[in-house]
Amino acid sequence: MYPFTAAFLAALALATAGHLWLSLRHMRHVRAHRGRVPDQFAPRLNLEAHQRAADYTIARTRLTMIETLAGAGFALVLTVAGGLQWLSGAWSRVFEFAGYAHGIALIAGVVSIAGAIDVPFAAWRTFVIEARFGFNRTSAHLFAADLAKQAALGFALGIPLVFCVLWLMAWMGKLWWLYVWLTWMGFNLLVVAIYPSFIAPLFNRFAPLEDEAVRGRIESLLDRCGFRSQGLFVMDSSRRSSHGNAYFTGFGRTKRIVLFDTLLARLAPREIEAVLAHELGHFSRRHVWKRMALMFAAALAMLWLLGQLMQTGWFYAGLGVSTPSTAAALVLFFVALPQFGFLLEPLATLYSRRQEFEADAYAAAHAPAEDLIEALVKLYRDNAATLTPDPVHSAFYDSHPPAMQRIARLQAVRTP
Repeated sequence: MYPFTAAFLAALALATAGHLWLSLRHMRHVRAHRGRVPDQFAPRLNLEAHQRAADYTIARTRLTMIETLAGAGFALVLTVAGGLQWLSGAWSRVFEFAGYAHGIALIAGVVSIAGAIDVPFAAWRTFVIEARFGFNRTSAHLFAADLAKQAALGFALGIPLVFCVLWLMAWMGKLWWLYVWLTWMGFNLLVVAIYPSFIAPLFNRFAPLEDEAVRGRIESLLDRCGFRSQGLFVMDSSRRSSHGNAYFTGFGRTKRIVLFDTLLARLAPREIEAVLAHELGHFSRRHVWKRMALMFAAALAMLWLLGQLMQTGWFYAGLGVSTPSTAAALVLFFVALPQFGFLLEPLATLYSRRQEFEADAYAAAHAPAEDLIEALVKLYRDNAATLTPDPVHSAFYDSHPPAMQRIARLQAVRTP
């Protein structure tokens, strides 16, 4: 066995065992606190809703554990078991081995297989778990249509990008990783820019916000915060789910505010204003740009590392590939990297939580903190989000702080 094979298997075993252990902890913790509503939520939330959230969390976590095992199995088959080498050989009989068509087909094949593995889990999550707890409104036809659109969009955007990356890797010399990084940044910024006008409408319908009470509050909030958008829109999220949410999307002239129709049906106008004040906090504190900057910095470091690994024979041999290629290197790198980065996951979570607290503080400065608390409690209740997550599991996975921490901070804030 190659030394790097042993290192990869150890990292994969650690990551898989770690994810499973965290899930088991989470289920045990949620189940142990199922019988009693936390004191600070008792006046606003009944025991039945609390227990429903616990059962929903446990059901989703069980499915996540099976997905973890399936993902580990796929990584093993693709690497050590020689799956990627076999697939590469199969495509080499169709295309010239070193050609761009071979590389694109290899990457597209791996992505397609991974997507096919995900479909049964997505279907079970939608038609069994979400349906059991009263959230699902997606028909089988709409589910299939969404999958087809996602696949078509993925190939339409992904194949040109993959071709460009492979061309740069072949022709830009030792600094190819820098040119690929610049291309990757441009691609991401382009997608963010076109998403509101061209991508999102492929999946949902967007209509101007007509509720005058809500519109008036939001426009007043935008004026107070000095924020300009290109419109307030309502999205027909109720076609797929009863979950409620709101988000800001785009930048520059494409910037818009989107409210789920389910959110409008559940929250009072003052509560919607408070939720949007939180989202405005992210823009005011430039959280979106900071996250993008971190993502781009991480991408640069990863591409540089890939550039070094591609020049070594042990990288390919250790992961089951006997005929190196740039396409194979890309696949192997992005299969192996998450296994070695498992222990770093809480750092990203910690950074995200810090930004959420900052956005909450901003919201409390521009809208009554009590309104945001009421909105959060309703969202936790209606979305069946557990109020008692396992602290260690939450530190690894939850980009938002636990409900009790958020509300405790908001209760301590004196709104001007």
